[in-house]
Amino acid sequence: MGQQPKVFLSGGFRSNWQKTVIEQLGDGFIFFNPREHGLDNPVDYTTWDIHFVKECDILFAYMEKSNPSGYGLAFEAGLALGLNKTIILVDERSVSEPSFANYFNIVRYASNSHFSSLEAGINFLQRFATANKTIPLDRY
Repeated sequence: MGQQPKVFLSGGFRSNWQKTVIEQLGDGFIFFNPREHGLDNPVDYTTWDIHFVKECDILFAYMEKSNPSGYGLAFEAGLALGLNKTIILVDERSVSEPSFANYFNIVRYASNSHFSSLEAGINFLQRFATANKTIPLDRY
């Protein structure tokens, strides 16, 4: 079996969505979770975020309905795009806020795949763990 994909979890801290992703997919991935770094100084947490966006294979970005701005997510997605990382976006906020969607389209268009529910995004991300296993060619 190949190496586990490394996933940066980008998004807000209002809910504990990161825990949900890790609990459902933990064994198949290595996660970089900014919620857990414990840094308060903006210079320090920005340095941490940039370092681990550079280290990841996949940026999993979750724009939940309660995220007040999405500035950090947009920055991390732009950095990931510039580094040619795979970007999976879950955008729940744009569905209910057309004016937000208008401005957030730049992040959607920069993403490789986008979904409107966390469950759908997790299901898609799961396929990257499966890709590390040997799959017989006759299954295609």
